[in-house]
Amino acid sequence: MTQIETLNQILQDRYSCRAFLPDPVPDADLTRIIDTARHVPSWCNAQPWQVEITRGSATDRLRDCLMAAVQSGTPAPSPDLDWPTEYRDEYLDRRRTCGFQLYSAVGIDRSDREGRSRQMLRNFCFFDAPHVAIIHSPAQLGPYGAMDSGGFVTAFTLAATALGVATIAQAAIAAHAPLLKQQLSIADDRLILCAISLGYADKHAPANSFRTDRAGTDDIIRWHDT
Repeated sequence: MTQIETLNQILQDRYSCRAFLPDPVPDADLTRIIDTARHVPSWCNAQPWQVEITRGSATDRLRDCLMAAVQSGTPAPSPDLDWPTEYRDEYLDRRRTCGFQLYSAVGIDRSDREGRSRQMLRNFCFFDAPHVAIIHSPAQLGPYGAMDSGGFVTAFTLAATALGVATIAQAAIAAHAPLLKQQLSIADDRLILCAISLGYADKHAPANSFRTDRAGTDDIIRWHDT
């Protein structure tokens, strides 16, 4: 198999895992994931990403704090990066399709708002993953630091996949940036970008039974010859 074929296979094997086994990932494998991901390119080689990884009781503590905050509504969500102003056209279609696939897989009717809310809450317990990684970058680097860190997140999830470790990148958790900073002693001059829950997939869980489609190359490329 050529290198491009290997990369393509890893990309296709990666998916957003929404049900994990409780077994922890060895520290050596967690370190190896980071060691691989750190080679991604960045603006002026700034390498702005930093990673907080929880283990054991630290995961449970953060999970409990987030669930309590979300269920009580206090404090209100306060992300460091603004949410998208809206989804429309093909972006709205893709978002809806992904959501409907998930609800169908776990047996939630589209009209069941309570069931959909319960499924949304699963984000904040990390889908029972034994680890969560919080990705942050310097506030002074703004969107460029965030863009660079996006490349790191991609490499992180691919490296994990190559080691048999499942992941899901989560923006929902980043909505509680002040809580994350307090609980993990992250400086106020850092931007919380996203979380990545990770561990070993529960391959029998219905939430892991579907895969999302991808736009074709004709939908992405515009050729310019003159």
